[in-house]
Amino acid sequence: MDPAWIGSASGVWNAPETVRLLDVGRAPYGPIHRLQRTLHAAVADGRERSTWIVVEHDPVITLGREANRANVLVSRERLAEQGIEVVPVERGGDVTYHGPGQVVIYLIMKLERFREVVPLVGKLEGAVIDALSGFSIKASGRREHRGVYVGDAAIAAVGLAVQRMTTLHGIALNVETELDYDRLITPCGTAQFGITSISEQTGVRVPWAEGRDALLVALERAFGVRFVAEPPELVTERLASAS
Repeated sequence: MDPAWIGSASGVWNAPETVRLLDVGRAPYGPIHRLQRTLHAAVADGRERSTWIVVEHDPVITLGREANRANVLVSRERLAEQGIEVVPVERGGDVTYHGPGQVVIYLIMKLERFREVVPLVGKLEGAVIDALSGFSIKASGRREHRGVYVGDAAIAAVGLAVQRMTTLHGIALNVETELDYDRLITPCGTAQFGITSISEQTGVRVPWAEGRDALLVALERAFGVRFVAEPPELVTERLASAS
């Protein structure tokens, strides 16, 4: 039997739930944030079903609700000269960098109860750990500092917002990311931790797409779903309508 099928309590085998996936490819932060907000309103209202977005961002620094501006180590003027935006956002947490070589996944999904948020974060972290095991990387989470770590180096960040019982934002996994962004920020406000990537841990260049595919498969396992990618032309339409 196809291992993608799961058993129900009644003993009847059913296909996993399908979840819409928007694979955007490389994109600046602003249009994707607007797309998140548009989808969030529609999912919260019941006009759209759950939707996940996967993207590789142009360089950007995002400031969460608890962000300490001192954790941005470079002036706004110097960042602008390098083409790096600084964007306040509604997710939890401190300061985060997104950029080329990093797989970012946003999930817009309705929750039944607010107490599902902490288990949801744990499930996201678990999926990252599962994906990393496929590269023979041993990773773990930290209860006091959410995310995924290899030893004392962060390899993935997790940050969610929940409004009207509907999530937005998500996870960011360093695949082939340039690891010098700690000269720009103190990642997640945790100076005691370093940063790493799949490529650094394996000692070979791992393409972004390979990291994306491994993480999506791990998320399907963790959530018991099957992602169905929306056609590229429809993704383009959604981006245009959200602008």
